[in-house]
Amino acid sequence: MDTTQELTEAADLPYNVFAKACPSRGTLEHVTGRWGGLTLCALFEGSLRFNELRRRVDGVSEKMLSQTLHALERDGLVHREAQPTNPPRVDYELTPLGHEVAERLLGLVHLVEGRMDDVLAARERYDGTRGGL
Repeated sequence: MDTTQELTEAADLPYNVFAKACPSRGTLEHVTGRWGGLTLCALFEGSLRFNELRRRVDGVSEKMLSQTLHALERDGLVHREAQPTNPPRVDYELTPLGHEVAERLLGLVHLVEGRMDDVLAARERYDGTRGGL
């Protein structure tokens, strides 16, 4: 399927991410935001506990990870499983929808990682002509 056909089919959907009031815009923000995308990708290979996930997503604060997980759970992308143990054990895993979204994000991640030499060269050319940032 080519991009034109995909855009035409997307125009027929009941939701439009370009419309300010469309609820899909919030979900897209949760998925593509720095912590949301990394969290979904980190959970792609399987269930993780909160601290395991925090270590995997290097740099995220406890507060931001908690907020991100709540948003992704609310959107139906992440499932939270609390075990009635002492101390409590909480595991996070992707739902089928979350797995589908993460799979597509990982495709983008792999593309970006694989082309970083080109990106870094472009940055160097840009900075050289504009005096840096």
